[in-house]
Amino acid sequence: MDKRWHEAAIDTNVLIQLQDLTTILSQVDIQLDLTYGSFVDLTSNRLTVSSLWDTLAPHIQTSGYKTDVYLRALGTLHYSDLPALHHMWDYIEGTYLKHFASQLFTLLEDLRLEDIIKRLRPGTATDFSIRTKYLKQFFATQLRTNITQAHALDELFCMIYLVLQADGPEQSFPQAHKQQVDVLDLIKPDLYESYGAPSTERVADIVVSIIEKLPYIYEDMRNTYVAFPLFKWAGTVRENTLFDELTRTDDVANQDEQEVEQDEDAYIDETFSTWHRENENTDRQQTFLQMDLDVGTKTNLAGGDARETESGDQAFAAVQGMSKKSKQADYSEREALAKHDGGMASQQHEAPYGADNIYATAIMKDARPPTDEEQLTYETYVMNIKPYERKLGQTIEKILEHKKSFERNHLKFGRLSKNLLPVVTEDHPRLFYKKDNESAEFDAIFTLMVDCSASMYDKMEETKAGIVLFHEVLKQLKIPHQIVGFWEEATIGFDQEQPNYFHVIHSFTDSLYEQNGAKIMQLEPKEDNRDGFSIRKITEQMVLRHEKHKLLLVFSDGEPSAENYEQNGVIDTQRAVANARRQGIDVIGMFLSDGTINKRDDEMMKTIYGHERLMIPHVADLPELFIPVLKKLILQTI
Repeated sequence: MDKRWHEAAIDTNVLIQLQDLTTILSQVDIQLDLTYGSFVDLTSNRLTVSSLWDTLAPHIQTSGYKTDVYLRALGTLHYSDLPALHHMWDYIEGTYLKHFASQLFTLLEDLRLEDIIKRLRPGTATDFSIRTKYLKQFFATQLRTNITQAHALDELFCMIYLVLQADGPEQSFPQAHKQQVDVLDLIKPDLYESYGAPSTERVADIVVSIIEKLPYIYEDMRNTYVAFPLFKWAGTVRENTLFDELTRTDDVANQDEQEVEQDEDAYIDETFSTWHRENENTDRQQTFLQMDLDVGTKTNLAGGDARETESGDQAFAAVQGMSKKSKQADYSEREALAKHDGGMASQQHEAPYGADNIYATAIMKDARPPTDEEQLTYETYVMNIKPYERKLGQTIEKILEHKKSFERNHLKFGRLSKNLLPVVTEDHPRLFYKKDNESAEFDAIFTLMVDCSASMYDKMEETKAGIVLFHEVLKQLKIPHQIVGFWEEATIGFDQEQPNYFHVIHSFTDSLYEQNGAKIMQLEPKEDNRDGFSIRKITEQMVLRHEKHKLLLVFSDGEPSAENYEQNGVIDTQRAVANARRQGIDVIGMFLSDGTINKRDDEMMKTIYGHERLMIPHVADLPELFIPVLKKLILQTI
């Protein structure tokens, strides 16, 4: 019997059958292994099945192993899109919910692959039925445990699985915490959309959409139930499927060698060693792309249990880079920061955020819950802008109703209408209609960036009226949006670090929640503004969204001004705007003045934003002037 399977209670005949099944379905010579998760490892040419099934009844165990083989040898190898897997992993690496994002993607992609496999090979349906029945019991048990232990995101993940595999139209969770129930209701449309996902890329878009909707209060999952389907990359990805990649004839294989200098290991190349070789250098920093634990390692994991994640856990942890003490300044005594992006741009020649921003760092700061005073102030603002909001809302709703009625009842194809009079009266009659006229009117997101530099001191309070209008209108129309104040720390004085703060007043996740608007009152003038860097960072977030229309509005009252930025700030910002537009984001500049607009300011805004700019002479007029802009932008997204 193969030594790698010695620790597992598995019959030799079953092992032989699984290896044969793997070879037949994969159509390549690939080795079968047992480990903590089911995935394909290109670097060591192996396919793994999960030890989750180890200690179960024989018929469940066999079906569990076989369905893992079906999903990887037939599904992942032949029907998962390799570039999409690659892009998804890049996203997972950058998100703060690595475990959740990785496992949610795997869950949705596996369900997509399961449908394909059962359609192509109906004989697999029995094994998948046994798999689903067991996993529903498993996640129901795990849900109760996570509710008791207050593992919020683990609780939500279990609920997601049970909703996706529910026998009836509605699945209720009376014992679950209200927060998880509310979030589940929020993301259900995305989850249901996954049923008909046509590709790996679409599954990835759905996962990104769900992640963006989660409140920032969530900590990452504690337990690992499923592994990302691909272990790590062997050379450059050139093919569309893993099968094509494995059967390529040119030399692209990673030699899988580890070279460690005696005195310095600050840099690790693209090759990565497998688990047992990494143990030879446990005193050094290690970088891993994906989850692996070599077979035969003894653990206390009992069959049927989830594996709890740990700090530095290389078996199922999301990407963890080299751990060294940061050279950045300590901001712990400045302000309570929700997240530190660690966005120190590389000092290499690539300069990902522009040559003028190689020392810029991004620091994300979440808004705190509003005070009673801020709530009262906000309600005053809402009352003042109500006439504008009502006028704009009514106009858009009328246009929507007209468009909806016209498009759904006068079509070139669909169901034949009872009214056939147009056959006689019209040259080109539209005689058809569609019954399912419930559709999403908007496929758009908005971001409002607010310059929080010191020069906004005498304009910020009046500017808030326009921001409140922006928020209330989009909330009424249920369009996800974020509001972010930005500024650069000007008192540090470090030549090689320029801290840039991003005050997240509203995120895409919570922008549609009630009673959250008062957080806008927390915007206040600070110090400098490095607009080019800030726009690039926000662009990075927006391009990950799946919506068709992405609009970025930048409120500013003057020329970008920061350390070593005065001479090139305008050009750098113009390049950042051009870069965002190339990636499909509409960028509009909103210039706020406290008097007349001089020619220099107009030329400066024209250089940066071109014709897509609005010059506002008196900031008190912002709501009135903002109305036609919002109307135009919203209607173009319908």
